[in-house]
Amino acid sequence: MTTLSAKEIAKYIDHTLLKPDASTAAIHKLCEEAATHQFFSVCVNSQFVGTASKALEGTGVKVAAVVGFPLGASLSEVKAFEAAKAVENGAAEIDTVLPIGLLLEGQYDAVRSDIKQVVDAVKGKAIVKVIMETGFLNDEQKAAACRLSEEAGAHFVKTSTGFGPGGATVEDVRLMRQNVSDTIGVKASGGVRDLPTAIAMIEAGATRLGTSSGVAIVSGTQDASTY
Repeated sequence: MTTLSAKEIAKYIDHTLLKPDASTAAIHKLCEEAATHQFFSVCVNSQFVGTASKALEGTGVKVAAVVGFPLGASLSEVKAFEAAKAVENGAAEIDTVLPIGLLLEGQYDAVRSDIKQVVDAVKGKAIVKVIMETGFLNDEQKAAACRLSEEAGAHFVKTSTGFGPGGATVEDVRLMRQNVSDTIGVKASGGVRDLPTAIAMIEAGATRLGTSSGVAIVSGTQDASTY
């Protein structure tokens, strides 16, 4: 098993709060925790990007915003606009949900175009992670989503929203790692709640972990959070 210190694990973590009832106070708490433990970023809905950016000034912790979340069914132009506004408000990373229904139908050109519009909207300003929602997909579709994401210029592929069926699995992370170039990151999200799971994901090829249980993970405890 990989041996990583709490400080090393922290640099993998996007400390996440995406619940619909999230309050400004909860976002501030999220940012305080991220600054204390020096997580890589906080991941929030675009509404809270400005709040998080201000709270994290000078801490070295980045802000990631979700786009088209959690269904992926927004118009591509709307996703691109949301991404651009999030970057304008301080986001350094964008986690966009691909159009799941179009992927399931095999409309690969449309899926690639959707991702590319988001990538182009923030090019040179932010990195883009593509959420595949693996719980809806078979292995062939997961591999296709990886290829389409890379072809569209994305920087990461990501397992799940945490709101769909299932979550990150070691098998999916390994499959995703095998279907993108070494320059593309893999983010495991959904159900990463404790240190052994976090390490298993990293061993399978994850370069980032999306979780609301970051504090529990680096503390070596367990959290019952859903994301």
